[in-house]
Order: sequence, then structure tokens, then C-alpha cells
Amino acid sequence: MCSVGQAATISVHPGDDLAAAVAAAAPGDVVEVARGKYLVNLLIDKPLTLRGIDRPTISGGNTGDTIRVTAPDVVLEGLIVSDSGDSLKNQNSGIYLYPGSHRAIVRNCYLSYNLFGLWIEKANDVLIENNNITGKREYNSPLRGNGVQLYNTKGAKILNNRISYVRDALYVDVSHHAIFKGNKLHNSRYGTHYMNSYYNVWEDNDTYYNRGGLALMEVRNQEVRNNRAWGNSDHGIMLRTLQDSVIEGNVVAGNNRGFFIYDVEYTKITNNIVVDNFVGVHLAGSARNEIEGNDFISNREQVRFVGSRDQIWGERSGNHWSNYIGWDRDGNEIGDVPYEANDMVDRLTWRHPSVKLLMASPAVQALRLVSQQFPILRVPSVVDPLPRMRPQYEEWSKWRGKHFPGQ
Repeated sequence: MCSVGQAATISVHPGDDLAAAVAAAAPGDVVEVARGKYLVNLLIDKPLTLRGIDRPTISGGNTGDTIRVTAPDVVLEGLIVSDSGDSLKNQNSGIYLYPGSHRAIVRNCYLSYNLFGLWIEKANDVLIENNNITGKREYNSPLRGNGVQLYNTKGAKILNNRISYVRDALYVDVSHHAIFKGNKLHNSRYGTHYMNSYYNVWEDNDTYYNRGGLALMEVRNQEVRNNRAWGNSDHGIMLRTLQDSVIEGNVVAGNNRGFFIYDVEYTKITNNIVVDNFVGVHLAGSARNEIEGNDFISNREQVRFVGSRDQIWGERSGNHWSNYIGWDRDGNEIGDVPYEANDMVDRLTWRHPSVKLLMASPAVQALRLVSQQFPILRVPSVVDPLPRMRPQYEEWSKWRGKHFPGQ
């Protein structure tokens, strides 16, 4: 015991009553939990630190929340937190940070076999760092909870976590001014599911082997930089109803659709690598964006565009297209004729996939030529007036073949 006025350190060993020790602790105390298993649904209602020594296990016995926090300035570290209940209605969680649990820290923990790993509600400036979170993997996806759920928060930092086998690894709703960095999110429905959240930074994360990698919906003022979204069975990065954002330096590889862009305005999409997706970009209902310096390489369809007029990309510096068949007579590394992503043949293959069997036939090649020569037959397309002859990222080939297992 420290001197009066300073925090005390309370030690708990197997066989001790952990709940009683926490209840008896004074605000600011440190409760150190020795290695062992503790069957308890724990309530922390005062500022304190709960620290595991050699990673003890706190089990909720498959009922309720394993640890419920209702006070600010609580630190949880070095613990295995497991076996929450499985009520979606009650949002049973391994760790539930209740409204007012501001500045909570959860770090270096294993959260396993919980419905929701972490539920964070109306708690600002939390730090969730270097945790390993897995769900009830034998449950069907709709019956699982999310790895980390943020609702109505500000200033969260979600850093260097590994999250898998949950419904959505990160679910973010009405949560602003947050940083998501260095996380690895895999084998879930969505790596990240963003909605109604503003002024957030998403950087250096890996999302792979999910249905969808990163989904940003109904949001604005996002910075999405230097992430890797690969091997997702639907999309790598979904941008839906998004404004005033920056999407740059990301690798989007081996997905069914690399980018899915719908209802996006006033956004910079620059210097991304889009390689070996079934569809590089699926684009609809978007305009007034700056799309420059991207590498579109070896996608089976570079762009699937649905629109009534041309979209101009690359007006300032152009993008690289691996299927560009123009030429560069003056040697300035810019193609002499514009690149057009779609023509009438592409539209036919979308509607009638069996046409692909004839792609190399003289008839199809003649149809391409006719559609180019007669503008009345031309379809709206993505047009790049300054196609780059070389990719910016010379090591792009290491991202080939990273498809979802079984695709």
C-alpha cells in the first residue's frame, strides 16, 4: 500500500473475489490480476486501472457483459476477456464502455468468444490499442456482433488491433474526429462499416478476406490513405454518398470490385493502385471529383460505368491503364490519344456474358471499330485525355493473385 494520497496497488490471485476487490478499490487505484481464470461479470464504476499479470482470463460465463465500464479514466490492459452473453438486443459485449466512460484505454488484451468485442457508446477520447478480437465464429454472420462498435463518440483512436470472425470488424456510426490506423481486419462481413461519421482518418490498415473491405457510407471529410484492401469477395473500398474527402495511396487488389463509387462528389481519388480485380472500378452517379495518378492494371474490366454522359478523369496528369492501345510518338510518357474505358462491346458483355466467348473473333473486333467510327453508336464512358504509358508503382505485380479463397 502506498502512502496516503497516492494510488494503491491491489493484488488479486486465483480464488480471490475479483469483483469485491474492484468494488473496494479507491478511484485511481491499480488492481493487478494474477494469471488464472476468474468467472465474473465485472462492473467498474470508478476511475482505476485493471492490469493483467501474465494474461489472466476473465470469463463472463456466457451471460451479459463480461466487463461493464461506467466511469471515466478506466484502463484495462493485459487481459483475456471472454464468454459474453449472446443477446443482440442487449448488445452483450466482452467490454462495454457505457456513456460517460471518457478517456478509457483498452490495450494489449485478447477479447475472444464474445458477441460484441467492444461496444463504445457516447464515450469520448478512448484509446483501443494492440488488441486481438475474435467473435463467436460458429455463429452465422447475422447472429454475430461486431468486433469494435463505435456509436456517438468523438476523438477515438483505434490503433494496431487484429479483428476477425465477427459480423463487421469495425462498425462506426455517428462518430467523429477519430483515427483508425494499423489495424488488420479479416474474415468478417465488412472490414469496416462507416456511417454518418465525419472528419476521420483511416490509414495503414489491412482489410482482407471479408465480404467487403472498407465501406464508407453517408459520410464526408474522410482521409483514407495508404491502406490495403485485398481478396475481398465483393468490394475492396466502397464509397457511397461521400463528399469532401481524400482517397490516396491505397492498394486495392484481388477483389470482385476494387472500388465501388456511387454518389460521390468533391473528392480526390489519387495515386491508388487498382490491380487484378474482376472489376477495377464500378462507377455510378458521381461527379466533380479529381481522379489523378492512379494505376489501373490487369483488372478484367477496368471500369464498369453507368451514366448518361462521359466522365473525364486525369485532366491534369492522367492515370495509367494497362489495356491502353494508343501510342506515344513524342516520347513524353503520355498517350497521344485519349483512353476510353467502355465501348458498345463492353456494354453487350455486361448484359450478355456469353458474348465473352467471341471476344477475339473478327465480328466483335469489327463491332468495336464500327462503334468508334460512328458516334451515334458510341456509349458514355470514362475518358482519360492524358493516359500515362507507365505505372507509377513499379512493384505492382506482387499484388496479383490475391483473390478471395475459392474465387
